[in-house]
Amino acid sequence: MLGRSPRTLLTAVLLLLYLAGCDMIQQQMGIEDPVAKAARTDSEGKAVGGACRQSGRAIEDCYSIYSWLPKAPIYEGWRDMDAYMRDNKLETVEPQLPPVGAPGARKRASIAEDASSGAKNSKKTAEKH
Repeated sequence: MLGRSPRTLLTAVLLLLYLAGCDMIQQQMGIEDPVAKAARTDSEGKAVGGACRQSGRAIEDCYSIYSWLPKAPIYEGWRDMDAYMRDNKLETVEPQLPPVGAPGARKRASIAEDASSGAKNSKKTAEKH
C-alpha cells in the first residue's frame, strides 16, 4: 500500500504542474482564451457601433468598415448610442480621420504597392536600354 501512495502523489503533482504550464505555454505562443477573446471583441464591437452612430455612419457602412468584428455587438452599440443621442438631442460629430482598415490590410496593401512599383521600375529600366 505504501508503494502506491507516493506514486499517486507524484502523479497528482506532475498533473498539476502540467495543467499550470498549459496557460503559460498558451500565453507565450500567443494563443488567446476563447472566452476572453469573445468578451474583448464584444466590447470592441459595442464601442465601434456607438462611435459609428455618433459620427453619423449608417449601420451597414459600419459593418463593412469593421468586418472583422461581429455584427451583433456593433448593432447593440449603434442602437444604444442612437437612443442616447435622441434622448439628449445630440447632433452627429463628423469624423476627422478616414476609417481604420482591417487588421493586416495595411501590410497587404503595402506589399501590393511594392510589387506594383517594382514592376513600374523594371519597365522604366527596360525602356532606357
